[in-house]
Amino acid sequence: QLQLVESGGGLVQPGGSLRLSCVASGFTLDDYAIGWFRQPPGKERGVVSCISSSDGSLDYADSVKGRFTISEDNAKNTVYLQMNSLKTEDTAVYYCVATHRGYCSSDAVMYDYWGQGTQVTEAT
Repeated sequence: QLQLVESGGGLVQPGGSLRLSCVASGFTLDDYAIGWFRQPPGKERGVVSCISSSDGSLDYADSVKGRFTISEDNAKNTVYLQMNSLKTEDTAVYYCVATHRGYCSSDAVMYDYWGQGTQVTEAT
């Protein structure tokens, strides 16, 4: 059974950092594009970052470029999202996603598998 399990969310001060983790089971990261979406309160889900398995390229939403870094550890079958300089607008539920297609997309329907989500909240 293919499964994605996120962890690492929480409450963070403005300008702070968090690292999200996503452990994949039932498949290997080598064969799937994997990344992160987020859904802010009252808004639609949007792509944050993704790693393509076809060429290893990294994609980022413009709003997080220079602040967030995606990485993966194939030995642990885990993908990470290091989030620095967090802002109020980063408050959202963050979802780990994967697609067998091997390439990244900003379209949520292209992703076959979703984690349960982890909440990231910027303290005000």
